[in-house]
Amino acid sequence: GKPGKIAYAGYDGQDYEIYTINPNGGGKKQLTDNSLDDREPSYSPSGKKIAYSGKDAPDGDYEIYTINAGGGGKKQLTDNSLFDNEPSYSPSGKKIAYSGRDAPFPNGDYEIYTINAGGGGKQPVTDNSSGDYWPDYAPGGKRIAYTNSVTGGDDEIYTIKPGGGGRQPVTDNSSDDYYPSYSPSGKKIAYVNSVTGTDTEIWTIQPGGSGRQQVTDNANNDRDPYWGSQ
Repeated sequence: GKPGKIAYAGYDGQDYEIYTINPNGGGKKQLTDNSLDDREPSYSPSGKKIAYSGKDAPDGDYEIYTINAGGGGKKQLTDNSLFDNEPSYSPSGKKIAYSGRDAPFPNGDYEIYTINAGGGGKQPVTDNSSGDYWPDYAPGGKRIAYTNSVTGGDDEIYTIKPGGGGRQPVTDNSSDDYYPSYSPSGKKIAYVNSVTGTDTEIWTIQPGGSGRQQVTDNANNDRDPYWGSQ
């Protein structure tokens, strides 16, 4: 966010909570404080709000919440018996994209949805028989990048219009590609590639599918790239 803080999920000895911290490591502040897991924080473009996924009961599912970046003002956006995860703000700050189940387990799968940042207006973006995860808005707000996971197959990255339709493949290979993150210019997408039997590395690619480049190359697992402020 614009204030320069980093939001993250940290273990407090009992469960995961949302924290912020200065880039130099000081000024750590706890935003959520309960006996339930809170994960996957995502700043609003203004830096004033943080969306996250949190459990609604000890044996419950995950829902999408927002909270003030300085703490307080917690608001629940989704409320159902399904799992809602991985929120991502639109560049305008008016919408939040997320991955949510469309039916109770073991039926159904995960799809991409959008919801108004203040709650209400839930709309499906994807609708198919395979899992869709990790949505990330393009800087202009006209596309959403996400991962499609086919049972028995590999994961690939696609982009789609926020209102649904116009799905286009970004990656197409025999290994898993996931966790897409747009660059501030919108000209590149960073992501994770996992080759069966080896470790995971960070790559970049153009949204149209060309210009694929490897960023990390080592014997360790590299995951969850985030390009930075848009």
